[in-house]
Amino acid sequence: MTQLTKNFSLSELTKSNDAARHGIDNTPTAEVVKNLQGLADHILQPVRDHFGMVTVSSGFRCKALNEKIGGAKASDHMTGHAADFEVMGVENRVLAEWIKNNLKFTQLILEFPGQNPNDGWIHCSYNPANLKNQCLTAIKQDGKTVYLNGLQ
Repeated sequence: MTQLTKNFSLSELTKSNDAARHGIDNTPTAEVVKNLQGLADHILQPVRDHFGMVTVSSGFRCKALNEKIGGAKASDHMTGHAADFEVMGVENRVLAEWIKNNLKFTQLILEFPGQNPNDGWIHCSYNPANLKNQCLTAIKQDGKTVYLNGLQ
């Protein structure tokens, strides 16, 4: 098993039940592995070091997998620059604020926060060539995903 950091393995960031179910090969290229390394080093491991156990629900997605699940056409998941994750027992809004205040990133999205503090998840991307620290909140409006500026 290839370890990217002390707590994150390559398989953890590439495993996909959807890919397995649909017979999609989600094996990353060497360039994608390098990008996943940066994501693990600069986002996931610091979050793990501060909060404890991190549950990654989606890391790398090859183009076929991204299309199958209806991901954004230019998703950072396809280049290994992004992951969706949560920390059990930590409100996603609190997690998002900590990332915003402590880490450099490309994009941070508080995805679908609701009445329950643990509703939704965090999407965070890290591309060293584009560390713009963009913060967004994704909500459903009339059945469509709408992105609001900032952490709402």
